[in-house]
Amino acid sequence: MALKFKIDVLEALKERGYSSYSLRKEKILSESTIQKLRDGKGLSWDNLNTLCKLLECDISDILEYQEEA
Repeated sequence: MALKFKIDVLEALKERGYSSYSLRKEKILSESTIQKLRDGKGLSWDNLNTLCKLLECDISDILEYQEEA
């Protein structure tokens, strides 16, 4: 199973006024979670839930399933 990000989440957060610094400083997301976003790696359900709240969107707006070769 390969879930991939459909959007640049950090860029979408920046458009809503959340820099990586403010996300860390306000303890919204940890540094390791931010690094996973940069690397396109998987996140916990709690972190995905937080992203959906911050971006006011559905999980399908963020992730998509792509068949692995």
